[in-house]
Amino acid sequence: MVKFSFIWAAFFCLMPVVAQAQSHSVWIEDLTWTEIRTQLDNGSVAALIPTGGTEQNGPQLATGKHNWIVRHTAEAIAKQLGHTLVAPVIAYVPEGTISPPQDHMRFAGTLSVREQTFAALLEDTARSLKQHGFTRIYFIGDHGGSQATQKAVAEKLSLEWQPDGILVLNVDRYYTNPDAKAWASSSAIGAKSPDAHAGFMDTSELWAAHAAGVRPSLIGHQPPDFAVNGLKGDPSLASESHGKKLLEFKVRAAVEQIKRAAAINAGK
Repeated sequence: MVKFSFIWAAFFCLMPVVAQAQSHSVWIEDLTWTEIRTQLDNGSVAALIPTGGTEQNGPQLATGKHNWIVRHTAEAIAKQLGHTLVAPVIAYVPEGTISPPQDHMRFAGTLSVREQTFAALLEDTARSLKQHGFTRIYFIGDHGGSQATQKAVAEKLSLEWQPDGILVLNVDRYYTNPDAKAWASSSAIGAKSPDAHAGFMDTSELWAAHAAGVRPSLIGHQPPDFAVNGLKGDPSLASESHGKKLLEFKVRAAVEQIKRAAAINAGK
């Protein structure tokens, strides 16, 4: 009886260890290398490379706005696609000349890298994923200044790896989807220039993705004046509920574009 009780006690002690060993996260950084290898063997050969940025976003939004938003959306995109893992968010992107400071670099906290540095980081990350067996690699950029470089790197690698049937795509519809702006500009919402920097869309999206990054008491008390406060847009109508809708637009646009591209690539 004592031996039987000891076995059951040992089993219950091991249960948390077993549970911890079965991670269901889509984030590569959350998984062990053996868990990633198992996912690859089971068909999870698609990977997202999300890029954000660390820049000023007016007095009411944290500098990590893009990183928090793309972390939220990338996870949702991966889960909707299925068999997809997500690389760590790239938080360092071109934000303007460092010295003399231009654009967002004129404001404290902004971190910028050169275009060639960003391109090299994207390329090396994609090459790392290919080396491990990923055959569909997607750049998801939440920052407008990153789109051209992501497109160039994606096209370069897709051409190079075409004989191997490997697809690399910059999911530009995630960022340029006109449906979100049209909805925000509609009479039902009434936001003016909703996609302007640190305005309605930025503030609402961060509110939904990471509320701790929003300073509600500072919203609507300063007119847009980029040179003075970093604002180009008007965030006064922003809300968490609006943000949830806007994030859904981003996720839906990305999933649809990825599925179309994967189907075309499979048919070649």
